[in-house]
Amino acid sequence: MNPAKRHEMFVRFRAANPHPKTELDYTTPFELLIAVLLSAQATDVGVNKATRKLYPVANTPQAILDLGEEELKTYIQTIGLYKTKGKNVIATCRMLVDLHGGQVPRDRESLEALPGVGRKTANVVLNTAFGEPTMAVDTHIFRVSNRTGLAPGKNVDIVEQKLLKFVPKEFLQDAHHWLILHGRYTCKARKPECWNCMQRDLCDYRSKTPAPDGV
Repeated sequence: MNPAKRHEMFVRFRAANPHPKTELDYTTPFELLIAVLLSAQATDVGVNKATRKLYPVANTPQAILDLGEEELKTYIQTIGLYKTKGKNVIATCRMLVDLHGGQVPRDRESLEALPGVGRKTANVVLNTAFGEPTMAVDTHIFRVSNRTGLAPGKNVDIVEQKLLKFVPKEFLQDAHHWLILHGRYTCKARKPECWNCMQRDLCDYRSKTPAPDGV
């Protein structure tokens, strides 16, 4: 995919969805951080269902510490890997209270030092909570980047670096959300809806899916 096509791709994304947002429910950077921690190998819908009950009870690091690990697990037990995630949430809350005054740090190094927080989670928080032009490459972004030819790479680190290089700067702030939503609802893993795709003529994917009968 050449630079002109990349630019046009994001022009179309912005025209269709000028203000894209994460589908995780949150009102503070801390709520977002915990939601992203819980979202690994889980759906946003499933995470929202859990946090919708948890956050009215405890939505600060100290409040979750006061709740305790066992009680926390009762709120998140419908989410995959909830036992490990519960331990990480408690440990993260302890570090936030002890080292950061109960606030979510705004720098990558401090974020990635939190238990259970890797580069992708840090990128989501930096981008969504603090407005940094980062790129959190999840399975959807990785697939869309490779399939369309936008930023092909063998692993998420390569794709992230290529996206930061190739995505026009004017679109970089929102590119993360556009690509996730495109992968989740149009450029799906098994049956991409190529016939219904706004980027069809720009995309390098050769095996484009035809429209099903009756569509």
